[in-house]
Amino acid sequence: MSVQTSAPGLADLGSDPDRRAQFAALLRGEAEQPFLTSAWQHFVGEEYDVQRYVTATVDFNRTWDWDWVKLNPRAVYYAEAWGSVFDPHDYVGVVPRQLSPAIAEIADLATIVPLDPRTNPALAEQVEAARLIRAQLPDRALIQTVFSPLSVLLQLAGLPLYPGAVVPGSTTRFTHDDLLTADPALAHAALAAIATTFADYVALLLAPVDEGGAGLDGIFYAVTGTASAGHFDKAGFDTYSRPYDDTVLDAVGDGLVVLHTCRADSHPEWFADYRLDALQWDQFQNGNPSLDTDFGTVNVGGVFNELFALDADRGLVTAQLDRTLATTPARPFLLAPSCTIPTPADPDSLQRLRNAR
Repeated sequence: MSVQTSAPGLADLGSDPDRRAQFAALLRGEAEQPFLTSAWQHFVGEEYDVQRYVTATVDFNRTWDWDWVKLNPRAVYYAEAWGSVFDPHDYVGVVPRQLSPAIAEIADLATIVPLDPRTNPALAEQVEAARLIRAQLPDRALIQTVFSPLSVLLQLAGLPLYPGAVVPGSTTRFTHDDLLTADPALAHAALAAIATTFADYVALLLAPVDEGGAGLDGIFYAVTGTASAGHFDKAGFDTYSRPYDDTVLDAVGDGLVVLHTCRADSHPEWFADYRLDALQWDQFQNGNPSLDTDFGTVNVGGVFNELFALDADRGLVTAQLDRTLATTPARPFLLAPSCTIPTPADPDSLQRLRNAR
């Protein structure tokens, strides 16, 4: 296998009329092709309007003819569901600046209660968008991004999801430990409320359109940086994340789950016994295993996501793709950047990913 740098036209790239079925077959161990390819980015400036977000998503995926589609809404819609407020006109990178958190003090944990995704504005908006995208991309597998309850709880309190990160606009003075241990009963009740809400939300996303759902194929379940070194050890993660992850993932039923654990030291081995079909970690970051590591699932990876920046070395994209394709897992896998690619991204580098064979 190798990376072609002189590409055929995009119209020639997708030979199979139903890559939706191919995606399901690959994740269920029934695929003949060695991999399917995709990439995703945030559509800054388009994310707060349903029609514009839908158009941007469809155009991006049609332009690059990706084999499967990860829906990539604004990164803060989960926190908005419970009342966190962000400035849609002031982004720092791909994240809007926080104006006020839903949890400004520990006692505010009591305000995090179960929500109805059919009527909650932030969640209902994403269901509508997913339904509209489904109608325009009927032959592609669509999976919606869903953050884990623990990730969302941190976001609701204006706390960083990744070790060493800063939340734009946050003035939170308490720590991750304070949030979870100052009043453990309140913290667990809030996590349970988020998990219950997301279980209902996931079921609605995957329900057929004629039953009021969005007709999606599954979810992209992001534990973000909560498994990364510096946040939680295994015991802490199993206490504050695992039970609530199980609640959400159980709601997927017969749908598909791609689980993403982000950044360095992200411990993909913690998730080998989760209810999932594919597992993504950053093979290029410190403390993470190579992509050919066998966790008994479909692996996801290929190129370090930041190499798709406009000013990055395009030769490194080719080199990493060649290395990935030369050392692929024994079973079929999903070829993709290690995380969300930059906005904007380099078209030449995306073309190299699309043309990988």
